[in-house]
Amino acid sequence: MGKASRRKRQAQVAQDTQVALGAQGAQGTRGTRGTKAIPAPYVARPFHGLPAESDWVAMREIVPAATATLAIRPDAPGVPADAPAEVTVATVLPMAWPGMRRADGAALVALQTVQSGGDPSRDVAQALLAVLAAEPGTPVAGLPPATAQTPRLQDLIAPDGDLAVTVHDDFGFWIAPDTTLEGEAKASLEEANAAIIPTTKMAAADSAYWCRVGERTHLRWILPHDEDAAIDALARLHAAGTDSLGEHTRLLGAFRAGGLLCPVWDLDPARTAGDYEDPLATLAAALTAALTDAPLTSQERRAKNGLLSRQLTLR
Repeated sequence: MGKASRRKRQAQVAQDTQVALGAQGAQGTRGTRGTKAIPAPYVARPFHGLPAESDWVAMREIVPAATATLAIRPDAPGVPADAPAEVTVATVLPMAWPGMRRADGAALVALQTVQSGGDPSRDVAQALLAVLAAEPGTPVAGLPPATAQTPRLQDLIAPDGDLAVTVHDDFGFWIAPDTTLEGEAKASLEEANAAIIPTTKMAAADSAYWCRVGERTHLRWILPHDEDAAIDALARLHAAGTDSLGEHTRLLGAFRAGGLLCPVWDLDPARTAGDYEDPLATLAAALTAALTDAPLTSQERRAKNGLLSRQLTLR
């Protein structure tokens, strides 16, 4: 299932959870009448400067259900004095909401939403400020476009934090631990859970994720390096025949997302994610060694051209 279709289905099947969440309505911010806001400028690497930039991109683009909890900067602009001291960053929330305050007061913001401007960091930061100001049990269901004056996540998130991503098998994090769903709300959540692509975060390399899509399995790896340097390194490995993860695997191509490169490998569906930890560690070491400034050979340039022809830009 494509990402857009997955989000649409999650939004449709999650509507009944709004009752269980005790949602009161949308929280938005109205602009000043007569004031023309300057649109948010385009940022090629919107999450650069945040802890674990590549995992931010992974949660926004390739991981179906995951969360990470981070501290808010004590000096963050626009944060109410009585706001929660931390926020849970989630892949997606019910009905594709940008954010919500759960009934237990927990603040959650989503990275996968319908609205997206030139700087996703500002989009998420705007949702975060709205969530921190919201009452418990209230969703942030709609927001105006972020502007050049909107703070960025880099202004709000503590820079020394650790984005420890937890991948979930279901969307149980949408509701407070002591909340019990009944009837249609329970059925809706179960249907959303059934649409999740089984995903495992790999330990051998940062922001690498194994997933099962139908009868096939893949490894998707958001590389933290400069995009041009990363594609050159992959070309060197491909030309040398050292870009695989073992027997019955091959490098399919790559996504471009959030200013970073995400190569994708086709794997042996009979093997599990754990079977690829050692091959991934070996490949990660080889990739690091291939990150050089040396000019590409003619064979490596041909390999690069082949990789470029198999790239897909997500954003």
